Amino acid sequence: MASSDSDQILIVAGEASGDLHGGHLVRALKAQQPQLRFEGIGGKHMQEAGVHTLYDIDRMGGMGLFEFLNGLWHHLEIYRKLSREIAKGKYRAAILINYPFFNLKLAKVCKRWNCPALFYISPQVWASRKGRVNTIRETVTKMYVILPFEEAIYREARVDVEYLGHPFIDIVKPKLSREEALKEFGLDSAVKTVGLLPGSRMNEINYLLDDIVDSARIIQRELGQCQFLMPVADSIDPELIRKRLGENPLSIKMLTGRNYDVMNCSDALIMASGSSTLEAGLFTVPMVIIYKVHPLTFFIVRFVAHYTHFGLINIVAGEEVVPELLNKQVTAERIATEILKVLRDPEQARAVREKLQKVRESLGTPGVVARIARSMADSMNLSSGSQ
Repeated sequence: MASSDSDQILIVAGEASGDLHGGHLVRALKAQQPQLRFEGIGGKHMQEAGVHTLYDIDRMGGMGLFEFLNGLWHHLEIYRKLSREIAKGKYRAAILINYPFFNLKLAKVCKRWNCPALFYISPQVWASRKGRVNTIRETVTKMYVILPFEEAIYREARVDVEYLGHPFIDIVKPKLSREEALKEFGLDSAVKTVGLLPGSRMNEINYLLDDIVDSARIIQRELGQCQFLMPVADSIDPELIRKRLGENPLSIKMLTGRNYDVMNCSDALIMASGSSTLEAGLFTVPMVIIYKVHPLTFFIVRFVAHYTHFGLINIVAGEEVVPELLNKQVTAERIATEILKVLRDPEQARAVREKLQKVRESLGTPGVVARIARSMADSMNLSSGSQ
């Protein structure tokens, strides 16, 4: 079946970070091409941007292969429904946002039915499963990468690829200045502030929260005084965190939806690994990155992964700018030790901030999302709309 002339676009995100990027991208596309309509899989951000979500991301995302397989039947149901719609020629194009387990299979369906597949945010082919590059070359119409080193990898593999900067340059902005945030949060500017970010999924909370809180207890004891902020992701019920904190003897201040203000006003951060480490890097805040996965997932990753670092900020930097701890390395003592190094040594903190600033500069200039939207419109053979 020929590619459709419909103004309807399929857009698929499988987890929270993809939903965030998808929401901003849809807004940019609508600003330039107001006739477009979007439906697919997403969450709050995409819904607020006007996407008709056939399925929500709540049951999509997982921390690893075994977590993904737990929802396999749900994924198969969605895959079959979307495949039927693609085969009918319903969509002018499909925008597939990362989530390679699912989206690369959907790209094959798009190829079969001549529906252009625009892949936004590359799978980590440089880290594991490098054979995916061949699948991408055969099925994806165009790959839009957001990390500077990825473009060369795809060009070498003869994939149509474009790097226009990282969308975080446009997205990651605090609502308040550091001084304003400290005042609003009721904090003392003369006391060190540590941000505690245990992740956006309950699996991450279950794996990491206790170690994070225990490390905060050590930091408090060693410094004499310290204040702690914990932004709670929209995907997490704050009441569950409150129950886990109990009487909260450290007076950890919980905030909903204030990640960027917390990052901006903190002297150091304890963070679950993920795209949020790159967000924090844009504020040039020293951090320690921690992560735990299912033991079977970890066992497999050890044999199939081909990277030196797992923290995204370190991967982009090409070196360990900030410490990272994985599985058995994640202990309250190790976390506290790394945080205390930068809190006690201003020179070390300054050196980390300088390296993080270089990472920020490698991610492009403002206007990234608008540039990507214009390029996608060209790929979909749409005439130029408003700029």
